[in-house]
Amino acid sequence: MTPEAAIERQIERYRAMTGEERLKIALDLHEFACDVAREGIRRQFPDADAQQVELLLRRRIELSRR
Repeated sequence: MTPEAAIERQIERYRAMTGEERLKIALDLHEFACDVAREGIRRQFPDADAQQVELLLRRRIELSRR
């Protein structure tokens, strides 16, 4: 299967899903992205506790909105 055909097939699958199914995928991807960002923050600030990591994550999210 070519990359183009794979993309087209994935789009077809998304279209066949309910709105609830697509929303769940979006929320899962958002949580995955946050987990990746948290890990990056922990590597950058190894002494940060969980609360500090969450604060830094929220700051990064806010900066990305600007």
